[in-house]
Amino acid sequence: MNLIGVDIGGTFTDLVGYREGELVLAKTLTTPANPTEGVAHALDLAGTRLGEIDEFLHGSTIAINTVLERSGVATALITTRGFRDVYEIGRGNRPDAFDIHFKRPRPLVSRELRYEVHERLNARGEVLTPLDDAEVLALGEQLVAAGVESVAVCFLHSYANPVHERAAGRVLREAFPKLFVTLSHEILRECREYERTSTTVLNAYVGPRVQSYLRTLEAHLRERDFSGAIHMMRSSGGSMSLAHACVEPVSMMESGPVAGMIGAGHVARLLGLRQAIGFDMGGTTAKATLITDGEMSIEEGYYIGGYATGQPMQLPVVAIVEVGTGGGSIAWRDGSGGLHVGPQSAGSAPGPVCYGRGGAEPTITDANLVLGRLNAGRFLDGGMALDAPGAERAIASRVGEPMGLTTAEAAMGIVRIADSAMALAVRAVSVRKGVDPREAAMIAFGGAGPVHAASLCKEIYIPTLVIPKLPGNFSALGMLLAPWRHDLVRTLVGTLGQIDSQAVADAFEELRTAARKQLAGDELDEAAALFEFGVDLRYRGQEHSITVPLAAPDALSHTNTDMRRRFDELHDKRYGHSAVGEIIEVVNLRLTVTVERASGSVDNLLGAAPEVEAPRAEQTRDVIFDDPARPLPTRILWRPSLAPGFTVEGPAIIEEPHSTTVLFPGDVARVTEHGHIVVAIKLPEEQTQ
Repeated sequence: MNLIGVDIGGTFTDLVGYREGELVLAKTLTTPANPTEGVAHALDLAGTRLGEIDEFLHGSTIAINTVLERSGVATALITTRGFRDVYEIGRGNRPDAFDIHFKRPRPLVSRELRYEVHERLNARGEVLTPLDDAEVLALGEQLVAAGVESVAVCFLHSYANPVHERAAGRVLREAFPKLFVTLSHEILRECREYERTSTTVLNAYVGPRVQSYLRTLEAHLRERDFSGAIHMMRSSGGSMSLAHACVEPVSMMESGPVAGMIGAGHVARLLGLRQAIGFDMGGTTAKATLITDGEMSIEEGYYIGGYATGQPMQLPVVAIVEVGTGGGSIAWRDGSGGLHVGPQSAGSAPGPVCYGRGGAEPTITDANLVLGRLNAGRFLDGGMALDAPGAERAIASRVGEPMGLTTAEAAMGIVRIADSAMALAVRAVSVRKGVDPREAAMIAFGGAGPVHAASLCKEIYIPTLVIPKLPGNFSALGMLLAPWRHDLVRTLVGTLGQIDSQAVADAFEELRTAARKQLAGDELDEAAALFEFGVDLRYRGQEHSITVPLAAPDALSHTNTDMRRRFDELHDKRYGHSAVGEIIEVVNLRLTVTVERASGSVDNLLGAAPEVEAPRAEQTRDVIFDDPARPLPTRILWRPSLAPGFTVEGPAIIEEPHSTTVLFPGDVARVTEHGHIVVAIKLPEEQTQ
């Protein structure tokens, strides 16, 4: 099966393809004004014949960037009378009790565009006040006249019975076909009014922009004789059809970063790493996640823009912590003269100063070039020459001279500040999860990840670093390994062991029916699908729940000591205590359906022996590691020509077409039989005794 995976990041667009047993790669600058142009250029660089490709997989930051930039379309919210302010009131929690400047999340829909209609259900889904179709029709005319392009419909308790939402959706879609309509029950059938409303609004807010992009991309691929399937990456670690992504773009929020973590999970299993930290640093952001036994943690909730002031999204998302520190992150001084790095990024237009595309603000990439860690003549395999003198001038004039530092000292300061910010993300997915970094390994990828990974390992005392094959294109590679996936949820509250068995059976059958419909819509064989059931449990009196795997639906209707014990164990692991013997409540029923991709040899790609190129002449240059005043003569190696079993002790730089690995003095790197690089990090002596 011939596959192509394309990941659009904030700075670069990466491509990895598997065609007739041949691996094809490309990396090019992203084109923000029209991302399809970057995809087309990557396809051309790879010499891809789309007529021979069976499946095109894609991840993009367009959905999340639309939210972060607040560049979505004019969106309205329709809800039950008396509840239009639920979306703005939100939760009463205060993330930082001592922050006098704290501000609540700003809604994506202003109050004047939040409308109410007469209708009401109770918590059991029983109709108390019927919906008036004529009222909905009149409201739709008012919205269109006001220039609204998208509408979110979220009625009270519609998770229990979507009868009124279906009726409202039918009226709006029939009368106003150009209006993008999102119904909450089609996205999420789960209680929690604020989170459900926010998720529905997010989908409506980004929907028209994402749909337009996806349709443009599809048209471009079809024009180039592509007749295969197009699948988009989900935030939950699977893929979905382009048609489904057009109606549920909210599921694409973290599509790119998740794909790379899937590949990292495969590498962890291959190398026998029980605990690993996936670390992805691209041009705009850096991401980290915890990988246990090759599997990533999935959370049923996420905040777009951060927990304190972000927009909540109540959908399954791989537990990724992200910081605005990428290669293009800008170094700047505040009003007091203090130095900061990010979260503003130079992106791809204009990009870092050294790209020579008009950038004037110094970035992390410029600093690494000044420190000698990047090769101005080998960037993108020599396809993009870097302007080292320009980077030096920018750092000197914007940072060094105003702060009384040499250019090298300023560059080192930029890198160290960036490393400290990224270290917080790595700690958040390890230390805060009860995992000792000293007992884990880091798997680093992304164009800039291997440049900074060794430094991060030293700061957090991670003893082992892995740089997988093709780190600069790793997220695109991960797409080729991702299964098709669909997650469904249904709220059903009751006491474990006493909940009505028929209600459970009916709810799970409803989930199965919806899953089968989605499989059929995406033309997938149900016989190849894996159905995995789960249940959200909590101790009575708690607000939040924990998902526990469920072997069979009838296990909820009678005393199940194994399930009780499993929940107690998970609760103790997450919170440090459990309440054995307490009454346990059922909150939600879940169904996850996956279909593994029939990708043949792609599954073995990460474990195959590398094809070693002819040796290139070894180089040497001065590189600054710790002391700006004392650069060290450093070996410069070309990774594609390093055979399995090759070892090198730092200081050394290992370059390859789309990334660079930095080894500090004392670090020892070895090339495995699979072509991955495993580095034994030299940690501070007090941590090795």
